[in-house]
This record gives sequence, structure tokens and C-alpha cells, in this order.
Amino acid sequence: MPELRKDPIIGRWVIISTERGRRPSEFLPEEVKTRGGFCPLCEGNEDKTPPEVFAVRENSSAPNSIGWTLRVVPNKFPALTVEGNLSREGEGLYDKMNGVGAHEVVIETPKHDETLSTLPTEKVILVLMAYRERILDLARDPRVKYVLVFKNHGAAAGASLEHSHSQVIALPIIPKRVSEELDGAKAYYEYKERCVFCDILRQEMGYKDRIIAENREAIALAPFASRFPFETWILPKDHSAYFHRTSPAQLEDVASLLTDALRRIDVTLPAFPYNFMLHTNHVDEKDETSYHWHIEIIPKLTKVAGFEWGSGFYINPTPPEDAAKYLREAQLQGNRI
Repeated sequence: MPELRKDPIIGRWVIISTERGRRPSEFLPEEVKTRGGFCPLCEGNEDKTPPEVFAVRENSSAPNSIGWTLRVVPNKFPALTVEGNLSREGEGLYDKMNGVGAHEVVIETPKHDETLSTLPTEKVILVLMAYRERILDLARDPRVKYVLVFKNHGAAAGASLEHSHSQVIALPIIPKRVSEELDGAKAYYEYKERCVFCDILRQEMGYKDRIIAENREAIALAPFASRFPFETWILPKDHSAYFHRTSPAQLEDVASLLTDALRRIDVTLPAFPYNFMLHTNHVDEKDETSYHWHIEIIPKLTKVAGFEWGSGFYINPTPPEDAAKYLREAQLQGNRI
């Protein structure tokens, strides 16, 4: 069983994943499995994945068969497992617990050659709806404290399969990165009695230079203190602490803007890998005032190296104002937007 271990100095938890254990000789550079190879995520290979836990299907087709638009299945090599008790205990000054949670794969399309940026908006809406449904279902487990949704696109971004997919991990603790963001937002609210994300939106909508695109319900921007070149955030315009409580109209406009942003990145940075993460309030939190859910997209253009690991600083060679300008003008460079 995987194990969670806590760093006693900074309070960060680490997953020791026995399901993914490797000997030294097995640590070789990974490459995404290519079009020429077998793909377990393609339609027709449903028996090569664990049974689906959620699906969008046409014409009432049978579970785990062809005829689906989207499937969610447990990860075959999970970072955390559903079975077992947390069994938190000490080992001298160290804290540890069983790696209990869930790890699922959202297969975004049955077609191998489609990507999230090429899908029509109505199918991206289904992907976001699947995220919402899985968060709601996984949050029913009292052991779960946070559900993280993320996507790795491309080998350099951590994807081991080429077929377009994203992942959902239910955790028994709140990740340190998320906790820092939640605490920072709460401290800002206690000081100013306003949501910091709402204040950012108001200022950026007035300033305009870091705005990439917007529609009725959502906005895409390059954050003022971008850690990475072309880092892009997508936020609902109206205050909303929980992604899983998003209104249908908000969800549709966020999906439309996510599609738009990914296409702009594709045009501006052809074939570059990226990660995106969905940050939302944690499942036990009752405060709806201080936090504002959002999606963070990070193209993999630079590497985190010794200075970043040693200092916690990031070096970004592209000012966010320039990045936003390039992405705004992406529609002038191609006909995909």
C-alpha cells in the first residue's frame, strides 16, 4: 500500500508510492507512447482499463463497451488506493499514514488524435462536468479532504500516454501548495473583507495589459507574478469558492474560454507540452467568502533547476504583459481561434 510521510520541518506531505516502485535501472527517460503503438484508452479497448466509474454514453450503450463520448476509470497504477484505513501514526518524530484516497483517469475523447484544444466546446463542457461529478462523488468519502484535478499534456509535462486524458486524485490531506493559497486568500479577506481573486479580476479588467481573453462569465489572464512563461489563469468573473457548485452558465463559459486559451497557446507555442490544475476550496471548508476557484495552465517552456529548488524563487524570462499580448494576437497568426 502507498504511504504518506510528513516532512517535520515544513509540514509537506510526500506520497511513497509502492505501486509505482522502481529499481535504479528502471529510471530511464520516459517518452509518450506514440501513434504507432497500442493505446489502452482508445475506443474498442475498454477491457484494457479498469471498469469505468463514470461515463457519458450515446444511445444507452452498455458500460465498458464502445459508444462512449467520455469515460472515467480508476488509474491502473494509482498513487493512492481506495482500500484501507488511514492509520495515522508516529515513528519517532515522524508522522505517517496509509496512502488512502483515489486516483482516476478522465479519458476526454474516444479518438486518439483529438486533444482538449481541438475538441468542440460542447465536449469540453462534458469534461468539466465529469470533473464536477467525480469531485462530488469522491468528497462523500469522510477520509477525503481534498480532490485535485490536473492534466499532463506531452511527455515533458509528465504524460505517459499520448491519448488525451486528465486525472483526478482524492487526498486524505490538503496539499501544502493548496493550503498556502487558501491561507493567503483567507488572510487577505480578514484584512480587507474582500476576496483577493475578485480584487485581482477588477484590477486586471481595468488595466487590460494582462488580459488574454474573456466572455460573459469568465476571464483568462497572465498573472502579475507569473512563475513560468505564458502561465495562464482562467477564473469565473462572479465569486465562486467551489468548482463543484458552479452554475451551468458559468461552466459553459469557462469551458469555452479554456478551449480558446488552449488554442491560443497551441498557435503561439506549437506542439509544446503543458500542465493544468484545477484549484478549488477543500471539501470540509464552510467559508465561501475568501477563496475563488480557478484553473492554472502552465506550458512547459523552462525547467525548474537548482536555483528554483534551492530558493523557492522562479525565474520567468517572458513578462506576463508580453505573454498576454502574444496570446491575444494569436488569432492573427492562424485560423483556429
